[in-house]
Amino acid sequence: MNNLRESIRHLKNEIIYRYFHFRINRSDNPYQVFMKQEPYKVLFILSHMRSGSSLLTHILISNPAIKGYGESHIQYQLEADLRSLYYKAYFHNQEFTNLQDLGKLRMNHTYILDKLLHDKKLLNNNLLKSEDFYFIFLIREPNRSLASMLDHKPHWTQENAVDYYSQRLETLSKYSSIINSKKRSFFLTYDQLINKSEPVFTFLQNFLETQEGFSENYQVLNTTGKRNIGDFKENIRSGRIIRKPRPLDFSISPDLLEKAKNKFDECHKILHKSCQTLNG
Repeated sequence: MNNLRESIRHLKNEIIYRYFHFRINRSDNPYQVFMKQEPYKVLFILSHMRSGSSLLTHILISNPAIKGYGESHIQYQLEADLRSLYYKAYFHNQEFTNLQDLGKLRMNHTYILDKLLHDKKLLNNNLLKSEDFYFIFLIREPNRSLASMLDHKPHWTQENAVDYYSQRLETLSKYSSIINSKKRSFFLTYDQLINKSEPVFTFLQNFLETQEGFSENYQVLNTTGKRNIGDFKENIRSGRIIRKPRPLDFSISPDLLEKAKNKFDECHKILHKSCQTLNG
């Protein structure tokens, strides 16, 4: 009996795989899949580690217009690399266990989402200029970000954390200058996401032009809380925004914290000028 169930499961997965493979690879347009009338728009969360990007991802993908699941780790060199994102979003991270799951075969979303937290994921900066790409920049103040990084990566030193944080903020500033389009870019801070949630949700709906709005309650997926996809701490599995921070017993030396604070202020200034913002 177990062998029969396993054979049926493999057959089911093979059929679903072939279905998505056919639709994704049949189209010559990298923004299009077969039998979908409208091309996809690509939505990138451009951020750094421990910024609240997993929370933002779950809020966004709970909207029926947006498909994604977390950090795909795809390296984007060509528009054709988007096909790998379609495959991961629709097949790799979904479970098909009952008849109701057949609805997951629909590929009718407006946006396909990925989040990029590291410099070596976007290998071709010309993709930033594409009119089919939209961007949400998300940054978080250094004190909590760095403490959370050290909690997340216990093998890191304070210098490692500050170097990564500073370099990533420089890259985000550079990206915003290359994009050079307020129509396609929105700048958000973690503090705004947590403490000004309703105005942020209204702005997101207007920015992305979605029919349905956003909420601080979100869908928990089978990938939620898994390592290498996003935040794996317990709070992300709650299905809602938790505003009380977890206790963290890490402190950053004043000199390093000052360096990180200067990078944050510089990046904040550039993004505020280059992107749409909550405060205009």
